[in-house]
Amino acid sequence: MRKNDLCLSSEGAEVILATSSDEKHPPESMIDGNPDTFWTTTGMFPQEFIICFHKHVRIERLVIQSYFVRTLRIEKSTSKEPVDFEPWIERDLVHTEGQLQNEEIMVSVPEGLGLLEDQAQMPPPMTGFPRPT
Repeated sequence: MRKNDLCLSSEGAEVILATSSDEKHPPESMIDGNPDTFWTTTGMFPQEFIICFHKHVRIERLVIQSYFVRTLRIEKSTSKEPVDFEPWIERDLVHTEGQLQNEEIMVSVPEGLGLLEDQAQMPPPMTGFPRPT
């Protein structure tokens, strides 16, 4: 049985904060469901974004696709507002020169969560950003 991708705008997810934006590759591209679109950052780091689910969700698996990300830190919150985040996942990613970084993280969240905050350390320039699913 295939699980829903909860981190899609079509499922109600919304990017409510991003530390940078590019007109051609806006943060909303992370959750539009199109594999040909992506968020491009300004090249400064760390970069950060917050995705709001507008309802409590149970996440069992994260699929992260990125370029040039050194360290990925994901925090979670069960609050209705973007506050009270707590550390959840931190990973150092393997550098793959010019290759897409694919990380699959199996997780267990005993309670539902409503917001994800994602921070990444990366060298400039960056051509994509993690997409939690």
